[in-house]
Amino acid sequence: MKLQVSLSVRLLIFLLLQSLFLSAQPFDIIIRNGKIINGTGNAWFRGDVGIINGRIIRIGNLAAEKATKTIDAAGLIVAPGFIDVHGHIEGSILERPTADNFIYDGVTTIITGNCGGSANDLSQFFLSLDSVKTSLNIASLVGHNTVRRLAVGLENKIITESDQRKMDSIVAKAMQDGAVGLSTGLIYLPGMFSKTEEVVSLAKVAAAHQGVYASHIRSEGNNVAEAIREAINIGKEAGIPVQISHFKVSGKSNWGRSSETLSYIEEARKGGYDVTIDQYPYTASSTNLNTQLPDWAQDGGADSIRLRFANAAIKERIVSEMITQMKKNKYKNYSHAVVARFSADSSFNGKSISEINKIKGRKPKLKQEVLTVIDMIDAGGAQMIYHSMNENDVRHFMQYPHNMVGADAGVSNGQGMPHPRGYGSNARVLAKYVREEKIISLEEAIRRMTSLAAQKFNLKNRGLIMEGMAADIVVFDAEKVTDRSTFEQPHQFSEGFRYVVVNGQMVIDEGKHTGTRSGSCLYGPAKR
Repeated sequence: MKLQVSLSVRLLIFLLLQSLFLSAQPFDIIIRNGKIINGTGNAWFRGDVGIINGRIIRIGNLAAEKATKTIDAAGLIVAPGFIDVHGHIEGSILERPTADNFIYDGVTTIITGNCGGSANDLSQFFLSLDSVKTSLNIASLVGHNTVRRLAVGLENKIITESDQRKMDSIVAKAMQDGAVGLSTGLIYLPGMFSKTEEVVSLAKVAAAHQGVYASHIRSEGNNVAEAIREAINIGKEAGIPVQISHFKVSGKSNWGRSSETLSYIEEARKGGYDVTIDQYPYTASSTNLNTQLPDWAQDGGADSIRLRFANAAIKERIVSEMITQMKKNKYKNYSHAVVARFSADSSFNGKSISEINKIKGRKPKLKQEVLTVIDMIDAGGAQMIYHSMNENDVRHFMQYPHNMVGADAGVSNGQGMPHPRGYGSNARVLAKYVREEKIISLEEAIRRMTSLAAQKFNLKNRGLIMEGMAADIVVFDAEKVTDRSTFEQPHQFSEGFRYVVVNGQMVIDEGKHTGTRSGSCLYGPAKR
């Protein structure tokens, strides 16, 4: 009893001294007169936000207080910094640590390691980030494809108990090194060869370390229902929260299935399972050209693929199966498939496969276009943009309350013809779906970009404007915020974000990147 009283008195004294200290010193930053949308989904309220040492210290009327820097936010929205839940920045962030395309879109935190691909060694990755310093905060998942490649290679092989133990141990170490969960990319090599029970075992390891399971599911097209159910069942069996990545229904044959696919999520949630989704607000996806090949043809990786192309009989089988798949998806040609980046010939960037096929002097026939695809894969492959979704489905997903925003992009180096989602996902939601189409309210959009994401990925002290929280804050003009990046001219930053604060430091000031690198690594519960 005496010990409890002593501790209570000491805590009270500490709090009083802290209060006296804070009242005696000026604030680092005061954001005045803004319309605060705090990330909870509640309506905005007017007030000031005071920041000291990277933390939000006071919210209210701070007219009598002094600050090293004062921001007049009259007429502007003050919100928590946006959390992008689906990034791929492992290599690109080290090349451009200022992460301009994300920062100009209001992103202050990004979760990388998605779709089954992460850094080989997360401990070393985090050390590199600490060394180079970045403009935004970074958390990472551990990728199943990376783990499988490290443990057993790229081949389609039966996983032994020894193999499984090896993969489980890699995931365990990654979680202890700070991963926030496990990701899968079940359309990619070598995850496409995995059985459900293999993923369940890995997910159980992540669950034991309070992680989440984020999945690029096995199909987003004709077999999307089965793929969603698999992800949900993995969550049930492993006892782990589930995040289904870049939720969509892809291919003309599947347009209109958004109500059906969302019903599976709702059914799981009503059953008591924590299943949520994320989305980028566009009708086009982006991934590599190799996904057009049958799974079996990718066994072993690039060298093995080239050997199959060199065998006339095997190549003909590949061509036949690709044609069959295109017809199942109700595509007559590859005019919907546009090159984002083709290292072997950059003049192909921005052109569709149908256009490239014509450049090559081939007839405008599906088989000839399939052969053009094979030639490009044989030459090293390409990053592609696939215009394969329907706007009504995109809108329907946008209305779903358990849905977050994820750009599914890396840090841009200004080259190629990348998907505009890497520049403008958040601004597009705010401009098109909030302001113009009124699909969702501004408060609701911000909730999904902030507190919902922080809650799902267990990011402490992020996602809310509240006293004691980390000072990650965006200040923007709700009437002017807009995405400028387009498919034709992708390398354009979003507009309307006047100020961006990361850990209490100005990264965007009066609409311009300051070059400040105040971001930090955000670790999962096992390392905190």
